[in-house]
Amino acid sequence: MEKRFASLELRTDGRRLTGHAAVFNSETSVMGQREIIKPGAFAETLRTRSDILALADHDASKVLGRTRSNTLRLQEDDIGLWFDLDLPATRAGLDVIELTKRGDTGGMSFGFNILDDSYASDVREIRKIELFEISVVSAFPAYASTTVNLRKDQQTPALNLRRRTLGLWG
Repeated sequence: MEKRFASLELRTDGRRLTGHAAVFNSETSVMGQREIIKPGAFAETLRTRSDILALADHDASKVLGRTRSNTLRLQEDDIGLWFDLDLPATRAGLDVIELTKRGDTGGMSFGFNILDDSYASDVREIRKIELFEISVVSAFPAYASTTVNLRKDQQTPALNLRRRTLGLWG
């Protein structure tokens, strides 16, 4: 299983984390290899996988939510892999809230297998991903273009895109 990281941005406070765990067409370098994730890469796994986890630091003992219980909601939008996570009142959940409020959280990450890729010039294009989990991580993002919002109110990918486009983050 491979893992990728991305940085966080704090928008407001609350008990829900929303944002993008992966961004399409955003180039990064992983161990010297340039790569991008293409739109649609998560589509099949989101349709067919019965359970995807949200973890703290890829640690299976620190479950923050899961799709099976609907405490984690995932979908692809025009930007990338959007998530909406109801944080638990566990030590791990409360730590994520506090670290995110302080701006100390290092980024988002996701654990996956690559099912289909190709090379355009010297850039690896990832076209199909089997997703197992997303994680809020403490340090070292690889994908710097993702977003996370700690929210009280209901958000949608379309609203987040409009706010990002208009520069209206709180």
